[in-house]
Amino acid sequence: MTSTKSVTRSAPSSVQATTIASSLLTVQTSGRGFTDLTSEAAKFIGEVHAGDGALTLFIRHTSASLTIQENADPSVLVDLTTALSRLAPENAGWTHDTEGPDDMPAHVKTMLTGASLQVPVLGGRLALGTWQAIYLIEHRKRPHRREVVLQFVGSNQ
Repeated sequence: MTSTKSVTRSAPSSVQATTIASSLLTVQTSGRGFTDLTSEAAKFIGEVHAGDGALTLFIRHTSASLTIQENADPSVLVDLTTALSRLAPENAGWTHDTEGPDDMPAHVKTMLTGASLQVPVLGGRLALGTWQAIYLIEHRKRPHRREVVLQFVGSNQ
């Protein structure tokens, strides 16, 4: 099947990865919801004088997760929270409930959304789209202290 849509691609570029820089970001959540980590990630990229490469973010927990989502309309985050609650409701008869009724659904939500992200870094800047932000999603009701490992691999400016 032939498409009338046009596809273009820029010429490939390459750099020699000369830097691996890591940092541990500690985030105090206020309970279930989204915390924007974009500015902290960008600050880290600036501090390590990143040029071109990749930023990996990894959350060291199984009941909170990471995602890239829209940052323009806050109702998107509300709707995403609702969707996740529908996919993994607290009252689903979970077997694992020793840490409370919200714990097993939190594990399922983390499995669905993921524990790590990779964001390209081009010219010392995160290559996110206009309306994209990096979020930590707290899936538990009560506040938690969460740790996110940031690691840049690439060239320096």
